[in-house]
Amino acid sequence: MSQPPETLLISLNGTTDLPAGKIASIVTSLEMTARPERRDDPPDTDGLALAPIAGDEIARYLALYRQVGEPWLWFSRLLKPREEVTAILADPAVSCFALRKDGRDAGLLELDFRDEGEAELAFFGLDSAALGRGAGRWLMNRALALAWARPIRRLWVHTCTLDHPDAVVFYRRSGFVPFRRGIEVVDDPRRVAGFPREAAPHHPVIG
Repeated sequence: MSQPPETLLISLNGTTDLPAGKIASIVTSLEMTARPERRDDPPDTDGLALAPIAGDEIARYLALYRQVGEPWLWFSRLLKPREEVTAILADPAVSCFALRKDGRDAGLLELDFRDEGEAELAFFGLDSAALGRGAGRWLMNRALALAWARPIRRLWVHTCTLDHPDAVVFYRRSGFVPFRRGIEVVDDPRRVAGFPREAAPHHPVIG
């Protein structure tokens, strides 16, 4: 979706303590305005496949969302009412896929075309077993091909410091250019979304 309207921020230097139960991250938004040159698939990825997730496969979608996102505290889909997530998946302007590896779902790709002329790489990730084996580059090659097959002028994505530490580097290597940085403060998902307390140990629970 389009980036949110600009918010008036007070510029302060230094450290600000968060209230108990909150967690903060630095959000980086990146974009590309032309289709990049395609990169070759990594070796040893011939066994990978992309399988559509249908609008009525909400249980499969949420299970894969948690499987991929729990280490990085992906929480937005888990906090939405189930009927809202179902409506998103059923929207013809939203394309959702599972990366299949060794006969199982191992990654998630979701492209959102609901804003005319642009696409958001809404969710993109692999589970821990698929990381570091070339599957990310393979999946990104398919994501870019699917996005730019549509009549779009812009493809964008956002990531944050809760995500994989190499996420920004990976997106930049894929052709995205950073255009905005912000700070997001939310309720810690480990308190409100049923995440295990040990999830995302790089951002420990405080209190």
